[in-house]
Amino acid sequence: ISCWNPLQSLLSSMKQACEILTRDPEGGAARIPFEMFSFLYSYLAGIDGEISETETKTFLQGIQEQADQHSGMVLIRHF
Repeated sequence: ISCWNPLQSLLSSMKQACEILTRDPEGGAARIPFEMFSFLYSYLAGIDGEISETETKTFLQGIQEQADQHSGMVLIRHF
């Protein structure tokens, strides 16, 4: 039996969003600005309804710390 994991599903969606929205060349790091990542993640987590606001804020804090070390850009490997 496979359990549906809302966080894994959301992260998969975020990976796809990064790959679509990046300005990096094909096969590159698929970076997007933290502000864009944060907006999309918060929006999708809110629609999902299974991920609490606290979990969302905590996750985004960790991502922002990593993005701050990469000129404000989120890389797929950050999540």
